[in-house]
Amino acid sequence: MDLGVALNENHFDSLNQTVLEIQNLVSSSAAAVLIIQNGVVVNEWYSGRHDHSEQSRKVDAKSQFNIGSIRKTYLGFAISLALQEGRLKGLDDFVSNYLDDVDDSVITGTTIRHLLSHTHGLYEPLKRMFPAGTNWKYNNAGVNLLISIVQKVFDRPLASVINDEVLRRYGLTETGWRKEQSENLVWVNETYSGEHGGEANLFASTRDLAYWGYLHLTKGSYQGDQLLPKTIFQRAVEITTPSSLDDTLPRNGFFWWVQDRPRSMSELGQQLPKGSFQSLGIFGNALLVIPEYNVVAVRMLNQIERNPEGYNYLKDIQNFRNKVLECILSNEILK
Repeated sequence: MDLGVALNENHFDSLNQTVLEIQNLVSSSAAAVLIIQNGVVVNEWYSGRHDHSEQSRKVDAKSQFNIGSIRKTYLGFAISLALQEGRLKGLDDFVSNYLDDVDDSVITGTTIRHLLSHTHGLYEPLKRMFPAGTNWKYNNAGVNLLISIVQKVFDRPLASVINDEVLRRYGLTETGWRKEQSENLVWVNETYSGEHGGEANLFASTRDLAYWGYLHLTKGSYQGDQLLPKTIFQRAVEITTPSSLDDTLPRNGFFWWVQDRPRSMSELGQQLPKGSFQSLGIFGNALLVIPEYNVVAVRMLNQIERNPEGYNYLKDIQNFRNKVLECILSNEILK
């Protein structure tokens, strides 16, 4: 997959400088920023090396970062595909309809919708914090159950579904689950047992991750071709959270954070327009899509050190988002 390029580094200098400052603050050896606007790459910036050694490779367009929890949006895609193909009947199907090896006394009343929107109330090992659909808590209990459901309904692992059904179709050749270190990987010194999609070892280049966001922006359309039904992508970024949930709590699509209106506990903040959606990863990565301005923004980092004193992750990611908006709005005015 490839898009047109019309780089305007000077216009995005303040954004790139902001990410460079965060790279240094959190002792990240690597950083990257890429912005797509109106179907064109308007900013692409790389900084640092794959690790802190002097012999380490410089970061470039081929460098693949561990995207952490952004991997969950690929799982969300697989669930949307399963709904499209009738492998799942509906969002309000009970988890127990698909998995035989779960404790019915714990899982009772829990639906696919609850797992996707972090409203399931489960935690590891499977125990319950609150009744399904009554509150919101971010954790991986729902993620792991959905990975098992994908395996069951497709009869193959998540990584195989994603590779065959979307990565190959759209030419996203620099994305995949990796368990062995290699030249192009910005490694984070973790150990993984497999490449089947069950672990947090999904790596992607900055361009591929931006293209992933772009496919959700265009509902799967690329250069006039609709390679997959648009409803698969559209469904994934629509609010899935039960409507009865408290107004202060976040609203999620298929693991995406979705902006309907500013909410006090949402990491999307106050300024993003309605319909914007975002996903974040533990190492400092961010994938932000702003349909109102036809924009996709990616930030890559490889932070493995503890947060420095005084650093606020939420304020940091909101500042990145604000800088993206500032540059985009300024660019619109200049046009």
